[in-house]
Amino acid sequence: MYIRATMTGTVWKILVAVGEQVEIGQEVIILESMKMEIPIQAEKGGRVKKIWVEEGAFVREDGVLIELEN
Repeated sequence: MYIRATMTGTVWKILVAVGEQVEIGQEVIILESMKMEIPIQAEKGGRVKKIWVEEGAFVREDGVLIELEN
């Protein structure tokens, strides 16, 4: 399962690490767009398998941010 960007912006802060267990609704990344901070939450729980972005990276809406495994 993938966690995707809800809008275009810059990755301001990554709040999780590979191997970490995340719960439904947990904030995992904060995007910055138009000087606003937009928290990205996990829609499902799971363990972080891969983080596809780095802080400071530009992402487009629906771009993959994090990959989770059950």
